[in-house]
Amino acid sequence: MFLAAYLQILHNPNENGIVVFILGILFVLSIYHFLLYFQNKDKVYLYYSLYTFLIFLNHLNEASSSFISVLIKPNIEALNFLNQPLMWLYNIIYFIFGFTFVGLKAYSKKWYSFVSKIIFLLLLIVFIVTILSLVTHNMNYIDTINVLIVPVFVVFGLLFYYLLFKVKMPLKYYIIVGSLILFISSLTAFYLHATKMVLPESNVHYSIFYIGVIIENIIFTLGLGRKQKLLLQEKNETQEKLIKQLIENEKLRHTIQEQLEEDVALISKQAEREKFEKLKIEYEKELVELKMSSLRSQMNPHFIFNSLNAIKLYIIDSDKENAVYYLNKFSKLIRKILAATREKEITLADEIDTIKLYIEIENIRFSNQIESTIDVDENLNINTIKMPSLILQPFVENAIWHGLSPKKGEKKIIIKFEKENESHLKIIILDNGIGRRKSSEIKKKKIHKKESIGLKLIEERLINFCKKNEYNHSLNFIDLYDGDNNGIGTKAILRIPLK
Repeated sequence: MFLAAYLQILHNPNENGIVVFILGILFVLSIYHFLLYFQNKDKVYLYYSLYTFLIFLNHLNEASSSFISVLIKPNIEALNFLNQPLMWLYNIIYFIFGFTFVGLKAYSKKWYSFVSKIIFLLLLIVFIVTILSLVTHNMNYIDTINVLIVPVFVVFGLLFYYLLFKVKMPLKYYIIVGSLILFISSLTAFYLHATKMVLPESNVHYSIFYIGVIIENIIFTLGLGRKQKLLLQEKNETQEKLIKQLIENEKLRHTIQEQLEEDVALISKQAEREKFEKLKIEYEKELVELKMSSLRSQMNPHFIFNSLNAIKLYIIDSDKENAVYYLNKFSKLIRKILAATREKEITLADEIDTIKLYIEIENIRFSNQIESTIDVDENLNINTIKMPSLILQPFVENAIWHGLSPKKGEKKIIIKFEKENESHLKIIILDNGIGRRKSSEIKKKKIHKKESIGLKLIEERLINFCKKNEYNHSLNFIDLYDGDNNGIGTKAILRIPLK
C-alpha cells in the first residue's frame, strides 16, 4: 500500500515537487563548489560548479507547477529556445571536469592536447550555431547540428571512458560509477518512454532520469571531497615531519652549544694565559662556524621541505622526467651542502657548482621564470682558488626572495667571477629585482619581522678567512635606479683574497 503510494509520486515529478527538489540540490551544489573554487584555487571545483549550474538552467523550464515557474515566466521562451544548446554545453563541461579531475594533462600531454582541440571545436560549433539561431530566429540550425553533433558526443564519450580506465588514479572510479549510473537511468527512462510500458499521461521516465542525475552528482561530490581530504592529509603529514625535524635540530644545537661551553670552561681553568688566548682565538673561529652550522640546521629543513614539496608536485602530476631530473639535482645539492659543512674552505669550482644547483632548485617554485647567468673570467683557475664554503648562498637567496620574488615580469640574476688583480678575486651578484629600498618598505609592513643574520655571519667568516692572509676582504652594495628614481635591482660586490 505504502509502496504503491510512493511509486505513484514518481508518475508526476513536476506536480509532486520532485523537479523543484532536484533543481534545489543542483543549485546548492553549484554555489557550494563555486565557493570552494575561490578557497582552494583548484579549477576542478569551477568546472563542476559550472556543470551543475548548466543542468540547473537546462531544467528550469520543466518546473511548471511551482514558484519557479512564476520567476522564469518572463524568460520561458528564451529557456525553451536554449534548451538544446545548454544540453550540449553541460555535456562539454562534463568532459572538461572529468579530464581535469583525473589529471589527464599529467598522464599524457599528447592526449591532453588532442582532447583540448576537440573540446574547443565543440564549444566553437555550439557558440556559432546558437548565435546564428538567435539572430535568424530559426531553430532549424540547432536541429540540423543536433543530428550531426550527437554521434560526435557518443564517440567522444567512448574516448572519455577509454582514457579514464588508462589513467592510474584511484579517484577516477567516482567519475566512472557516477556517469555509469546516469547512463543506466537515462537508458531506462528512454526505454520506458519509447516502449510505452507506462501510461501515456505518466512521466515516471522523467523521475528515473532525475534520480540518476542526483545520484551521479552525489557521487561526484563525494569524489571531490575525497580528493580534498587526501590533499589535507598530505599537507598535515609534511607539516608534522617539518616540526619534528625542527625540534631535533634545536636539540642538537643546544647539545653542541652546551658541550662547547663545558670544553671552554675546562680549558680556561687548566691552561696558562698565553695558551688560553690562543685557544680563545680558535674558539671564536669555531663559534663562527657553529653559528653557520646552526643557521643551516634551521634553514635546511625549510628549504628541503619546500624543494621536496615542489618536486612532489611533479610526481603528483605524473611528470616523471622533471621529477627525476630535479630529484637528482636536489640529492646532488644536499651532498654538496653536507660536504661543505664539514669543510671550512672549498674550491671556487665547488662553490660555483653548489650555487648553480641551489638556483635551479629554488627556480622550481618560480616555474623556472628566473633567468640565471654565471660568468667566469678565463684567467681564473677555479680548481685551485680557495674560499669559505657556501659564502655566496645568502647573497643569492636575498636576491631571489627579496629582490626577484615580489617583482612581476622578467627576472634575472647574474653572477660574475673576475680576477681584479694579483691579490683579490672580485665577485659580482647582480639582480633586476625591486631594489633594497622597496624591499625594506615591504618588510616594514609585515606583521612578523624576521631578523636577518646572514650578512653578519658572512662578515665574521670572511674576517676569520682573511686572518691568515696579508690582504683583507671588502663588501659593497649598489642600488640601481631608473630615470624616475625607481629601484631596478641591486648589485653586490665582494672582494676576497686569492690564496
